[in-house]
Amino acid sequence: MKKLWLHSVRTYIRIGMFFYFKNIEIHGVDNVPKNKAVLLLGNHQNALLDALLIGTKCGRSAYFLTRAAVFKKPFVSKLLKSLQMLPVYRIRDGWSSLSNNNAIFETCTKVLSKNEAVVIFPEGNHNLERRVRPLSKGFTRIVFDALETYPELDIQLVPVGLNFEDASQFPDSASLHFGKAISAQSFVLDTRNESVVNLKERIKNELSELTTHIPEDNYDDTLSRLDALNVNYLNPKEVNACIQSNFKNCSVKPKKENYFVKQLFKTLLIITIFIPYLIWEFLVKPKIKEPEFIATFRFAMALTLVPTYLIIVILTLSLFVSLSISLIYLMAVIIIALLAVKL
Repeated sequence: MKKLWLHSVRTYIRIGMFFYFKNIEIHGVDNVPKNKAVLLLGNHQNALLDALLIGTKCGRSAYFLTRAAVFKKPFVSKLLKSLQMLPVYRIRDGWSSLSNNNAIFETCTKVLSKNEAVVIFPEGNHNLERRVRPLSKGFTRIVFDALETYPELDIQLVPVGLNFEDASQFPDSASLHFGKAISAQSFVLDTRNESVVNLKERIKNELSELTTHIPEDNYDDTLSRLDALNVNYLNPKEVNACIQSNFKNCSVKPKKENYFVKQLFKTLLIITIFIPYLIWEFLVKPKIKEPEFIATFRFAMALTLVPTYLIIVILTLSLFVSLSISLIYLMAVIIIALLAVKL
């Protein structure tokens, strides 16, 4: 039943992503080992969508380390845990709660010992800035605790670069770049502290190549120049080369020529799902304090409220008009949504 539940949820999320993203590019997914213990290490810009993208596109059934704050409500906690999400506690959750991480790290050790996959975001927080932030020690503790318990365990570390065209907008496009697998055994040195430093440096360097990495110095000015050049943020290799060449070697995207047609279909989409749109625009969106969560909550509403609304409208039309009219309405909404998102 658990496998059926997870498969059903992943399938539903994939369908939702098809209608939410204009395009999702996947690069290097063959680098993810199929039958070994794997730690998937991603940069973290776009809150829960980062985990959903890796979870549905990595080719493995994975466990996810998620910030403990989202587990506060019993129903939500039960739902998240059924999806193999594990709470991780941070200082902001209270010093006394940090000890709860011991059990979570032990769980990760057991999971890895069974040659399963774990997804973690080693930056320890999320931010829409297009750069790789300093990495925390949490992921290194998972690695070396597991190797201390199971010295022969072949843990493979796969860095994952998540890239978004514009994470706060709808529709958006994304690209996932899976780096080459790295053997954790090669970082086992005489002193654990030296092992931790070397591992953090290696993973940060890998992530900095798999996603756009704008140095913190002059960040705003560099970002403005990249935006003005209309670079393709889905291709981090090109964007990073542009930055490193001081903007002398830059590839740009062609300008969009179907803007007005796209806006027409976006307007039609709003009309066809008017009530969910109003709830989002005036009740939900204004309450979101962190911009990193805008896309996550928008996607969550697209998965829940919009289908519920459509079912109600279809049932109403079927009862009071005709079944054929309700089916025509459904097909029209699907076609309009595809055109609004994919054009």
